[in-house]
Formats: sequence, C-alpha cells, structure tokens
Amino acid sequence: MIKHIVMWEFKESAAGNKKEKNIELAAEKLRSLKDLVEQIKFLEVGKNINQSEAAYELILITEFESLSDLDQYQIHPEHEKVKDFIGEVAAKRVLVDYEK
Repeated sequence: MIKHIVMWEFKESAAGNKKEKNIELAAEKLRSLKDLVEQIKFLEVGKNINQSEAAYELILITEFESLSDLDQYQIHPEHEKVKDFIGEVAAKRVLVDYEK
C-alpha cells in the first residue's frame, strides 16, 4: 500500500478569488477525485485549524495499492484538471509518498 500526502499554502488571491474561496474550491475538487479515479483506495482532504506559522492550509491524504496505481493517478485527466487549478492558486506545496 502506498500513502501519498500533499499539503498546500495558498496565495492571498488568485483566479479571481480570495484565499478562503480557493481553499474551499481546491478541497471540493480534490474530494471529487475519489469517484473519478479508480486507482484511489482512500482519500481524505482536511482544512487546517492550527494557527501556527508552520502549519499548511490544506492537506490531501490518499492511498493506492501500488506505485503503478499512484503513477496512473498522477497522469489521470481528472487529476490533471485539479492539479492545474491548484497550481494556479497555491503558493507552496510539499509532499511525501511512502510504503505502508
């Protein structure tokens, strides 16, 4: 099992929206992937509630059966659409993939 975790910080404004709206839109788009990408075995999206300077604003936690499934997810057209939107509105991204 492969765990794929991504966290983002967002721009104050982008794509005609303020930060909070873009966080909500990104969360909705990420959640929609569970029904659109068959390789996803588990998907959770969370909005940060910690006010620490070290905290990121949104997190995605996903699980895949194999690295091959993760690779297929990465190039899936629905994932590409979400990735394009988040790439426009996010200021910073970090990720980790590990075998569970």
